[in-house]
Amino acid sequence: MSANTIQPNKMRTMSTGRLLLTMALPLAISMLVQAFYNVVDSIFVSMIPGNGVTALSLAFPVQNLMIGFATGVGVGMNSLLSKSLGENNPERANRAAGNGIVLTLITVLLFMIFGFVGTEAYYNIFQVSRDTFQSGCDYTSICCIFSLGIFVEILGERLLQASGKTIFTLFSQGAGAVLNIILDPIFILGSEGMKAKFGITLPFDLPAYGVAGAAIATVIGQWVAALLAVIFNVKYNSDIRFGFKYLKPHGQTMKKILAVGVPSIIMMAIGSVMNLSMNNIFLSFKDVGETASGVFGVYFKLQSFFLMPLFGINNAAISIIAYNYGARLPKRITQTLKWSLFTAMGIMLLGVAVFQILPGQLMSLFSNASEESDTFMKLGISALRIVSLHFPLAAVGIALTSSFQALGNGIYSTIVSLCRQLLALVPAAWLLSLSGNIHAVWWAFPIAEIVSTTLSLIFFAQIYRKRIKPMYQ
Repeated sequence: MSANTIQPNKMRTMSTGRLLLTMALPLAISMLVQAFYNVVDSIFVSMIPGNGVTALSLAFPVQNLMIGFATGVGVGMNSLLSKSLGENNPERANRAAGNGIVLTLITVLLFMIFGFVGTEAYYNIFQVSRDTFQSGCDYTSICCIFSLGIFVEILGERLLQASGKTIFTLFSQGAGAVLNIILDPIFILGSEGMKAKFGITLPFDLPAYGVAGAAIATVIGQWVAALLAVIFNVKYNSDIRFGFKYLKPHGQTMKKILAVGVPSIIMMAIGSVMNLSMNNIFLSFKDVGETASGVFGVYFKLQSFFLMPLFGINNAAISIIAYNYGARLPKRITQTLKWSLFTAMGIMLLGVAVFQILPGQLMSLFSNASEESDTFMKLGISALRIVSLHFPLAAVGIALTSSFQALGNGIYSTIVSLCRQLLALVPAAWLLSLSGNIHAVWWAFPIAEIVSTTLSLIFFAQIYRKRIKPMYQ
């Protein structure tokens, strides 16, 4: 058998429902663990004096952009790699992996520079207290300077996903998240805080690093996950060969990676701009601005319990669809989309139920985050109940975007995201804020989702007619 021949793997032969389940479940579980430690960050930060949760909320746009660059390069590489494997073209698959590594290292350098010289300028955008300013700068600079961990982790996981070995991502991402959860209270509260809060005596003396401690725990977890992802790829990912010759920049390969990856990066950048804009809208309410911004950050972390599994399903679906598009198997493409949509809808309906029934219990986990506890609770309960109404529509949009990215039409995803998070959401939120009623601002989310879901359906009809339907003929 030729060394350059790739045998059909499970993405060609296994039933689509079972395939999506086996590939998405490890991703969904590991991403759920990641969502959990993001929430744990805020819970422990809320135990220390000051507006630490607000600082984390303001740091989110930068973190989101960092993950966006890592994911964008990963998705672009993943799409080309899976398609090459489906076409039985191992050399192009190896080159896609190598050039993905090069692009990743370039983006890491950019964020390291920002971590050293750009964080104070970023926080000067917001009119916040000195305590919030300093906590935010500390947290963001640490995450950016040591961002190599999150970039290598995401790239390594995408390489495993592209060849259908998603089970290993459960161990890499899960191990990093669990370590983060363990280290969070230790670095945030220090030795004295651990003894006072939990009655735990540490075998060593450690100062309380506060919000900066949350960043330290985060980057340690990311670096451990990155190391595991590298080991799993080298040892178990036999579909891809790693070598220095594949690291040589190849113009056509990089162009194809960026054709899919840049729209994905833009989508995440749009999310960062949206988050920044929404925080400024909330901060415009003088008496409750910082509290509302903290609630906004808490909402984003709570919704991740439902959105993260959806993204796991979406990432698995991208690999399956791209592979079967390269293999010219349209029935498996449509079956994958149906299973993805059905599963996404079930998860988001569960999210609606939880946010409608238990908003008080959820917000009470963070009630120490604000000196105005009653205001924090009232704003949070109202936000969770209003915003969750758009979850079923979001399920449809997210499920359909997997086909846009997998089939090389990432620009469709960009347009949909642009309308959802900027062209519809921010103007609607600003107009509603003029009413002087801060609760009304949350209705901007359902309004924006109606617009974006309508566009998603229109774009999918076009891509089905032009790309998928002709393969049946």
